[in-house]
Parts: sequence; C-alpha cells; structure tokens
Amino acid sequence: MLLLEKISQILNRLLIFIGGIFLVGMIVLTCANIFFRMVWVPIQGTFELMGYFGAVVTAFALGYTQMQKGHIAVDVLLTTFSKKTKKIVQIINHLIASIFFVLAAWQIAIKATTLLETGEVTETLRIIYYPFTYAVALGFLALALVLFTDLLKLFGFEKETTS
Repeated sequence: MLLLEKISQILNRLLIFIGGIFLVGMIVLTCANIFFRMVWVPIQGTFELMGYFGAVVTAFALGYTQMQKGHIAVDVLLTTFSKKTKKIVQIINHLIASIFFVLAAWQIAIKATTLLETGEVTETLRIIYYPFTYAVALGFLALALVLFTDLLKLFGFEKETTS
C-alpha cells in the first residue's frame, strides 16, 4: 500500500507541476493576444491552444485535487448516517468512481490512438492533437489511482508508520 500511494503521490505531483506550466502558458498567451490585438493583429490559433492547454490543465489537476480532498462534496444526507453506513457509502463511491475513470481513460486513449492513426491536425495551426488527448487519458488514470488508494485505505490498508 505504501508503494502504491507513493507512486500515486509522485505521479500526481508531477502532473500538477506540468499542468501549472501549461496554465502559465495560457496566461502568457492570453496577455500576448490582448496586447497584439490592441497594436497589431491577434495571435492566430489562440482559441485552439487555449482549449487544448485547458484540457491538459484540468485533467492533470484531477488526481492532485482528489489527494487534497479539494473536490466539491455534498454530504447533507451522509452526515445523518452512522459511521459504518458512511464507510459503506464511501467504499461504493470510490469503487464506482475508480472503475468509471479507468473506463473513461481507456476510451479516451482509444480515441487518441484513432487520432494518431488518422493523422488529424487542428484547423488553424495544423498541429497534431492526439498528445493532448493522451494527456487527458493520463489525467483520468491518475485520478483513478488516487481513488483506488483511497478505497484501499477504507478497507484498512493504512499507511505503514515508522517507529
């Protein structure tokens, strides 16, 4: 369990760092586009890049946000349950969510492979965009890994403590 959790933490910290780089790129691109719009002409392909960069930022932030318990949770009904019932609901939730995100990552990776094989490119800039699609699949897998480690913790596979 300790190894799986460590792998998950390292992967998600790396992904959030890369996502941060893409976010900075989005900020720079937006500012540059605003400036060039005022003095010259807008930067061609800004809309495309913002969409693809935004997808990477969002996907890469999913797992880290789950690690930090930063996702929105509406637990009005759950607070009325006993501890045992809460745990059962959490187990079911983590199990279903883990399976869902693995399946979603798999299907997105299939779509990315199709894009790779067909050689599709973006309309304006003519750049390949299957890497962005694979990146989204990776982000979903990272989230599934965090959810799975959380599921194992619910079953009592806690982090080993050192004396």
